[in-house]
Amino acid sequence: MSLSRTLVDSKELPRYTVPEAARYLRMSGKTLKSWVTGRSYPAAGGTRRWEGILRRPDANDPKLSFANLIEAHVLLALRRQYGIRMKEIRTALEYARDKWKIERILLSPELRVMQRNLFLERLHELTNIGRGGQAAMPEILGAYLERIDWDPKGAPVRIFPLTRAEAVDAPKILSIDPKIAFGRPVVERKAIKTSTLAERFRAGESIADLVGDYDLEVFEVEEALRYEALPEAA
Repeated sequence: MSLSRTLVDSKELPRYTVPEAARYLRMSGKTLKSWVTGRSYPAAGGTRRWEGILRRPDANDPKLSFANLIEAHVLLALRRQYGIRMKEIRTALEYARDKWKIERILLSPELRVMQRNLFLERLHELTNIGRGGQAAMPEILGAYLERIDWDPKGAPVRIFPLTRAEAVDAPKILSIDPKIAFGRPVVERKAIKTSTLAERFRAGESIADLVGDYDLEVFEVEEALRYEALPEAA
C-alpha cells in the first residue's frame, strides 16, 4: 500500500463515537446522531423517515471518521452560522453529485457559503447549488471553513476546533489531526492532548505545573482547559 493511500485511509478510519465527536465539535449529540442515522417524525397519516446525511466509513461500525468530523463541522456551520435549511443542503449535495461528480461536497475546499444559500466554486464560477444551480454573486468564505487546513490536493488534514462558545474567530491553538494522538484534540505546538491537561488540572495541579511539565505557554494551557470545560450544546 502506498504512503498516499495510507494517508487517505487514515482520514476514513472509524475512530470517534457520536457522543465523542459531538463533544469535540461542541454540538448536540442528538443532532449529530440524526445527521448520521436519520430520524422519524410525525406526518399526516403516520410517520415519515428523514434519512441521514453523513455516511460512516463502515456500516457495521458505529464510529465516525476524521472525514465525518470535518463534514459535521461544515454542516454545523451551514446550519448554525448561515441558517441554511436541511432541504437546501440535500439539494446541494445532490446537485454537486449529479452536476460536478463530487460525492462529498462537505469535504471540498471549493465550498463557499452565503447567508441562506450554499455555493460551490468551480472553474471560477459560483453556482447556487442550494437553489438548484442558479447563478450567484461570490461572498466571503465562512469562518468555520477557515478552521480547516487542506493539503495541496484539496483533502482536509487538520481542524482547529472552537474553544470558545459561539466564537468562530477563536485562536487556532488546538487542533485535531488524524495522524496525531489518534485524532484527539491536542495543543497544536506540542501535540499534548487537551484531555490530559484537563485531567491533571481537575486532580489539583496548577496551570504553572502544567506549563512547566509540558513546556507550554500559559495561554496554551488556558485554551485547552477552556475547551475541555465547554458544555455540549443542547
